Amino acid sequence: MAEYFLKSLDPSLEVDSAGTAPAAHINAKTVAVMNEIGISLAGAQPKGVDRFLGQSFDYAITVCDNARETCPVFIGKVQHRLHMGFDDPAEAVGTEEQIMNEYRRVRDEIRTRFTAFYNDSIKPNHP
Repeated sequence: MAEYFLKSLDPSLEVDSAGTAPAAHINAKTVAVMNEIGISLAGAQPKGVDRFLGQSFDYAITVCDNARETCPVFIGKVQHRLHMGFDDPAEAVGTEEQIMNEYRRVRDEIRTRFTAFYNDSIKPNHP
């Protein structure tokens, strides 16, 4: 979600997201809640972090749950390392409506924090 929020704020940004154990496909509930707010994940594919280890980045941002110590560390060339912890909506339990509401809650938290990050840290320094 964070990747696509940043791309929606500034399509000229080069943004990649990756995980240590990527799934075979983007979670259908993630696709649905992003579509609800007009952001398409069409063509998105989960990627492994290993494919980026030889690249340089201005920022590496971990977004796993709030327990920062359990997040993987990206060991590539990075100018700034940040952590923005979010609950994993895929771990939500309950009725379908309750689960979707958890996806929406996390989506909205990601949108709020990444919009603030963009406005405070990227936009002032990005031509």
